[in-house]
Amino acid sequence: MAGADLALDPESSLLPPATSCWIVTDGKAGDLIQCLGVAAALGLDPQQRIVRPRPPWSWIAPRGPLDPRDAVGRPDGPLAGVLPDIALASGRRAVPALQALKRASRGRTFTAFLKDPRIGVSAADVIWVPEHDALRGANVIVTLTSPHRLTTAALDLSRQSPDARLASLPQPRVAMMIGGPSQHHRFDADDVARVLTVAKTVLDAGHGLMISPSRRTPSALIRALLALSSQPDVSGLCFVWTGEGSNPYFAMLALASSIVVTSDSVNMIGEAAMTGAPIHIVDIGGGHRKITAFVDRLIEVGAARRWAGKLEKFAYTPFDATPVIARAIATSFNDFRARGGEASTVP
Repeated sequence: MAGADLALDPESSLLPPATSCWIVTDGKAGDLIQCLGVAAALGLDPQQRIVRPRPPWSWIAPRGPLDPRDAVGRPDGPLAGVLPDIALASGRRAVPALQALKRASRGRTFTAFLKDPRIGVSAADVIWVPEHDALRGANVIVTLTSPHRLTTAALDLSRQSPDARLASLPQPRVAMMIGGPSQHHRFDADDVARVLTVAKTVLDAGHGLMISPSRRTPSALIRALLALSSQPDVSGLCFVWTGEGSNPYFAMLALASSIVVTSDSVNMIGEAAMTGAPIHIVDIGGGHRKITAFVDRLIEVGAARRWAGKLEKFAYTPFDATPVIARAIATSFNDFRARGGEASTVP
């Protein structure tokens, strides 16, 4: 989750720490977090390189050419310096930069891309996509959930030393993760009212409620939740993070007996699926067939249910795609180096 302050240590180091790595994105939080999670699982200390192509280059991305301002090696550009052993990228605007790095390194930089690059399997040496995307190929890694920065070690630490702001809440505790308007989801007044009703239902049942809005959450909803949490009859039952102090997002997931997540965020739902706690999806207006397919698949495997007016008890084996993706990338990188550092196809 963007903004989480908890420092995470990789659960294992799959590559030598001296392996240099760049993360290339356009700065979008969701893309950056996924890349950081994979880099941590690989045991790497990456440099973040942000490309922000201008029109018309931004319009034609992921197809090139690269914005000249972002040219590889330009002293005042984002791609200056000694080229890395691994370049890890995500987001369509980062595709031309990733391919430019491959060319500039004469094939020596190993490239990995997270999510569908929209130009086929030749976009990078290895590509990860979620199961609900259609891209497939010999160099494509496919998992049900997305990579993230949450680890088993972080969850265990949060349970052993719980955040004081949350520890006083009564059990069972429920974590509510709220997104906001996006390209595909409206989050209009009806959606705000729906989320508020869910919060009231949880509190009326006497559960402790831990609420984490996102940067996209409508201010009207945050105000309504804060007003709800200050009512005398729910005093001591509810905590709403307002952006002050460290972000207890991971701690909320660790301490939750149940999790409520709005349907607009694949990342938040995927992070919730790592805990093993029952996931309740609150549908938000709008939607996209891929996100619907993802939610339907989680329901099919028993990890989630759509909110039906009350919390439900069910169990499932937690999903953690991050180490799976990292191990696959490490294997591909080692094979790549064994071939002399040349890709099978150089874009």
